[in-house]
Formats: sequence, structure tokens, C-alpha cells
Amino acid sequence: QVQLVESGGGLVQPGGSLRLSCAASGSIFSIYAMGWYRQGPGKQRELVATITSGGLTNYVDPVKGRFTISRDNAKNTVYLQMNSLKAEDTAVYYCNAVLSTLRTRAQNDYWGQGTQVTVSS
Repeated sequence: QVQLVESGGGLVQPGGSLRLSCAASGSIFSIYAMGWYRQGPGKQRELVATITSGGLTNYVDPVKGRFTISRDNAKNTVYLQMNSLKAEDTAVYYCNAVLSTLRTRAQNDYWGQGTQVTVSS
């Protein structure tokens, strides 16, 4: 059993900052990539940022220069520092991990339950 638990969402004014965290736990053999996705009102889920186990990062254009993804491999945790937030960043943010379990050693996608980020004055 693997769980991804997110925290750090909330209400923030435009221009403000939030830091999301996502901790993976359970029978984990190895975590490869971790990332953040978001789903805004009436929109499909979209990629925000990813980070490999070696620290290589990738961002979608709308968040480049404002968001920073990082991870602590020892804690199986990924973070998303969000600065200069805009109303259009309002969404449910989901953590994703590509990992293998102790039982199967096969790589699969796992998702967190989501955390709401609302940017509004």
C-alpha cells in the first residue's frame, strides 16, 4: 500500500506565496519522478512541474520563473514553492509519483488526494 499525502494549500491574495508538500509512504522500493499537476474549475488536469530522482526539473511555461519544485529523497517528499500567484493559478493541485513497490518492483503512477489553492483578493 502506497500513500501520497499533500499539504499546504489554502487561500492567498494575488502576488502571494504558498508552499505545497507531498509525502509518499508505504511499501516503496524506489521513487523515480515526482511531480505536481493541477485542475482548475471546468478544466482538465494539467502538468505543472516534475522532478527526477537526480534533480532534473521541468516546468510548464505559465509557471516558469514563479514556481520551484524540489524534493527530499530521504523523506520521499516533493515540494512546490509558488510565488507571485495569480488568479489563474486557482486549482486543485495533485501530487504524482512514479515509483515501484517492494512487492512487484514494477513502475506505476500514484496520486495524492489533491489540495485546493485559491488565489483571490
